[in-house]
Amino acid sequence: MNLIRLILLCLISSLTTQNVNATEFVPDEMPFNIPYGTPITLETARIAAEAAANEATRRGWKLSIAVVSPSGDLTYYMKMNDTQLASSQISVRKARSAARFRRATAVFHFAMENGHPYVATLHPDVVASPGGIPIVVNDRLIGAIGCSGATGAQDAIACQVGIEAITE
Repeated sequence: MNLIRLILLCLISSLTTQNVNATEFVPDEMPFNIPYGTPITLETARIAAEAAANEATRRGWKLSIAVVSPSGDLTYYMKMNDTQLASSQISVRKARSAARFRRATAVFHFAMENGHPYVATLHPDVVASPGGIPIVVNDRLIGAIGCSGATGAQDAIACQVGIEAITE
């Protein structure tokens, strides 16, 4: 708690010394305010994961792919042959992070890269790397997909293909 207070004090101090109005950084609407929908079904999750795997195969990537419900519970999982072993857990953590925080894990990555102080205070399971994307159907969050095994950008491409397979 003292660390959080110190960080807030430093932020306020830096805003004051730069003569910047703190309200300039407050958005009018709550960001990432995606309403929850009916959780993704096993069949739909399978279709998304297989589409992501097909894209990975086409490009020569070896991925672990996880699809979760809005609460982060695992709905479907697959690991392509020869995927690096660490990716098994990372893909699930990426999917859970995207679902539970209702935003792509790339958001955490970019915040961390830009030195935003709150990223270090998040839950230790949050993955600040691209490759976890919420699945939104009819403006409702029904789950998320996470891919791991390639670069973050490659993981994100495979996730997006998986999402497009069930939303278009």
